[in-house]
Amino acid sequence: MRLSSPALKVLAVATLPLALAACSSGSGTSSSDSAPSAGQSAKSAAPKSPAAEPPTGTELKKALAPASYFPSGFAVDAGFSRDTGDDFQPQTTKSAAKPRCADLGATGWIGLTGIDGVSFAQNSYVNDARTTELDQEIDAYRDSAAADVMKGLAKVVTACPGYPDSDVGGKVKVTGAPTGGLGDEAYTITLTNPAWENGTTLVAARVGTAVVSVLSTEGDDNGAASGKKLTAHIVASLEKQGTQQG
Repeated sequence: MRLSSPALKVLAVATLPLALAACSSGSGTSSSDSAPSAGQSAKSAAPKSPAAEPPTGTELKKALAPASYFPSGFAVDAGFSRDTGDDFQPQTTKSAAKPRCADLGATGWIGLTGIDGVSFAQNSYVNDARTTELDQEIDAYRDSAAADVMKGLAKVVTACPGYPDSDVGGKVKVTGAPTGGLGDEAYTITLTNPAWENGTTLVAARVGTAVVSVLSTEGDDNGAASGKKLTAHIVASLEKQGTQQG
């Protein structure tokens, strides 16, 4: 287990209070026109079909792993259970400034790519001693932003090869690599520090226009196996739910 720092640091960009959620700006349009029916001129062809709306936070919440999934002794931390409900917030992209590397060890770490989605749902499960955690989050985006998030993860790792641990000392080493077999594409980041008893594994997987992100310190392998397993569970839930919109 990791005993290096308090569990459940939170990255604020991915945990906006629900009061800040903005109403949807409305549906877009598809990239191709419907074909004109017999006897109909091209000018009077049927209008474009509206693009499917991304899933809401309420819908994404249903795809998170339930309490029954987690190991015995783990319980949800209610203070870190958040979602955007039935509203959408503006999708934003921040400037490409150097990320705050220490936030890789926080919930909401996916926000370090600089792209905030239109909806999200997240929660965290912690063991009784509060030394081990399993955090799960799903963010939904419009257009190609989900794919841009995945591309951004490699850039974050390049910008953050390591950072000092302000809690217990030592330097955290950051490594990352693409991962197969999870959703449409996936990327895994590993955090290690000689001062820790165990490292941290971060896994992100894209399912259509949604991105699953998991943080795991459970197990004696830097959280790798449990992190991948939890990600696979959420990916399967999203695929069953049909969350491949946009």
